[in-house]
Amino acid sequence: MSTDATAEQRADFWFDPACPFAWATSRWIGEVEKVRTIQTEWHVMSLSVLNEGRELEHQRAMDENWGPVRVIIAASELHGAEHIKPLYDAMGTLIHQENVTDRSEVIRRALDEVGLPPELAEYSDSDEYDRQLRASHRKGIDLVGQDVGTPIVAINGTAFFGPVITRVPRGEEAGKLWDAAVGLASFPHFFELKRTRTERPKVG
Repeated sequence: MSTDATAEQRADFWFDPACPFAWATSRWIGEVEKVRTIQTEWHVMSLSVLNEGRELEHQRAMDENWGPVRVIIAASELHGAEHIKPLYDAMGTLIHQENVTDRSEVIRRALDEVGLPPELAEYSDSDEYDRQLRASHRKGIDLVGQDVGTPIVAINGTAFFGPVITRVPRGEEAGKLWDAAVGLASFPHFFELKRTRTERPKVG
């Protein structure tokens, strides 16, 4: 299938800043934006919400991961949705590229980097905006079903879990991967491709 690279297309991207796979895919979308005409809208989902009620070996990490998503949602509610992507970029860089494990430090440094009030960090331990967080999460999940993780990407309105990648293609290679995803999304009866992962994302 040929794809018109000049026609504007749309991506809706749901992420949890803690997820390395969402991070890799989000960096790919950034590359796609350089070589294709796409409009991207960024949305928060939460691995902590997704895994509520499950007994997990890494439960402590899930508990700590409430903080960043709560702060992003609070920033969006109080200062505007335009802050969602910059905060994600700042948090993701600290978590996945600088290997900062302390979520409080991640939040503090990310808020400082994007020029938002440091008081927003207080929302990491507050459920004040959890209704909005859950609504954003549910909007993505409702498009694909419960048996998924992050990221969720809706391509021109058709949503999938993924694409899951472990390296970030650059330039026209990124565009070709986008074209392939657009082609799959355009067929209404396509649902899934999968193979076993043999490595974790390497983004740097």
